[in-house]
Amino acid sequence: MIKRGELYYPTEEFKKNAWVSDPKIYKEAAKDPVKFWEKLAKDLFWFKLWKKGFIHKPPNFQWFAGGKINITANIFEKDWVVKKDKIALIWEPESLNEKSKVFTYQELFKEVCKCANHLKGLGVKKGDRVGIYLPMIPEVVIAMLACARIGAVHSVVFSAFSPNALKVRLQDTGAKVLITADSYYRRGQLINLFKNVEESIKGTKVKKLIVVERSNKAPWHKEDDFCKAVFMDSEDLQFILYTSGSTGKPKGCMHACGGYSVQAYWTGRYIFDFHEDDVFWCTSDPGWITGHTYTIYSPLMNGIATLMFEGVPDFPTPDRWAQIIEKYGVTVFYTAPTAIRMFEKYGEDIIKKYQFKKLRLLGTVGEPIDESAWLWYYKNVGKEKCPIVDTWWQTETGGILLTSLPGLGPFKPAFTGLPFPGVKTEIRDGQNGKHGNLVILPPFAPSLLRGIYHNPEKYLETYWSQYGKKVYFTSDGAIMDEHGLIRVIGRVDDVIKVAGHRISTGEMEAAVNDHPEISECAVVGIPDKIKGEVPVTFVIYKGARPVEEIKREVIAQIQKGIGPIALPKEIYLVEDLPKTRSGKIMRRILRKLFTGEELGDLSTLANPESVDKIKKLIYG
Repeated sequence: MIKRGELYYPTEEFKKNAWVSDPKIYKEAAKDPVKFWEKLAKDLFWFKLWKKGFIHKPPNFQWFAGGKINITANIFEKDWVVKKDKIALIWEPESLNEKSKVFTYQELFKEVCKCANHLKGLGVKKGDRVGIYLPMIPEVVIAMLACARIGAVHSVVFSAFSPNALKVRLQDTGAKVLITADSYYRRGQLINLFKNVEESIKGTKVKKLIVVERSNKAPWHKEDDFCKAVFMDSEDLQFILYTSGSTGKPKGCMHACGGYSVQAYWTGRYIFDFHEDDVFWCTSDPGWITGHTYTIYSPLMNGIATLMFEGVPDFPTPDRWAQIIEKYGVTVFYTAPTAIRMFEKYGEDIIKKYQFKKLRLLGTVGEPIDESAWLWYYKNVGKEKCPIVDTWWQTETGGILLTSLPGLGPFKPAFTGLPFPGVKTEIRDGQNGKHGNLVILPPFAPSLLRGIYHNPEKYLETYWSQYGKKVYFTSDGAIMDEHGLIRVIGRVDDVIKVAGHRISTGEMEAAVNDHPEISECAVVGIPDKIKGEVPVTFVIYKGARPVEEIKREVIAQIQKGIGPIALPKEIYLVEDLPKTRSGKIMRRILRKLFTGEELGDLSTLANPESVDKIKKLIYG
């Protein structure tokens, strides 16, 4: 890359081959965003073209209304002759003693069809919800595509989530079929996944279980290897994915077939600059939206090879991630700042022997990246030649909305970039439009969620009430620099990001409050050098049992209610929590006790003395 002041730009060589290297694209898109998206959509394979590009009846909207599509037809039928013998999926197991698996597009297609026919044999029809609780194994890709092939609505649950977290999501979707596995590996340990399932399905509508044996053939291996793609209306439900809300119950984000397909395809092509020989490694688990869109759908729609790794990037050695990049000739690498800071912590010496010659583009996702991590990534992994596309988006948006396009730039450490062409954003309630709340204006992104499953009131309240029914509120704060580049600075609601994963403080508090001896608690996120943010829990406990015993039980509550990803860094047993006179817990003040910020005026608190007591508990 070329550095000019604090900004970086792609080299002329990179620009020469990039899909987008002319800044006019922004003007064209801004002039008529609907026309711009319609033009892009025509590059996809549609069974029937749409009648109207965009329909808006605030807060509801439609994209490509009347069009008929199937996302898997855009993976398999589209350009089939060209891609059928190309590598589609590379799976690297955690164990170094186990063989990897490689699927061509033709081999993957046959597996998807077998799974789809198996689901049909169980009575699964278009519109039925199917739960998927699978680890990072090829069958999670196959299962998701099989559902999409027959028009079933998949709802993937992260395999590290607890039985209770799985149950809540199964109950909400009303899924009658659950696809899961017996086990998977994590840091050398064989994790028994199925024991979680037996407990989870009690009290749900699940009648059929499909259990994949990790080391054996999948249950659908004897089925017929062809299944016709179901015609889906553009606004039919593609999938439901749950995201943490600011209250206890997770929100089922609903994504539509047409808009999601268009956004997944084009954001991959323009932002990661996909070319036919690329090997793309997005490190995200399919249990999260990043895994949905950029581990699976986007690279496969673009006809390239996507890599999936079962394990963690620093096991069994700190340079495992580097070994994988070299082994498979990864050309585009997309990971979280948490992972980059972990690589940085291990030092430069462990990766000096790696040249990363085939790497040509880097990406980051999940949380704001700090300047130190950005520069380390640029120097030590990108070898000062790879553009870094920092990206901002949400489970709700379905695809990336903010970034700098790699063939254009500019790139600025710690700043995400510009809105994707055809997406209009503003920063409101701040100083001169430069600092405040990030919002999205119509016509929105085609992949933006269409609702919260079974909860239209929550949909309206969460996204469309702060600035009226025509403005989508992201719940993120942002700042803009003099170049128009945006830096997203984090949540303005009660959701924290732990290692890039959104965790609801409300959901954590609900889990802790289930403890019979705990009357009330508060969870806040505090800064952490590796994970970005970590949760800290304050518990009102007035019993006589030992403190450490109660702490262990609180951890067990969270482990049971959500899973190990949400475990707090510290638990404090307190007499009281700072509250307003109306009874609202002032989490903002608790958070500031760790950041060193001024606490501000405490006179509005009903119990200001509680703050000093908690401060003494923390610092002694």
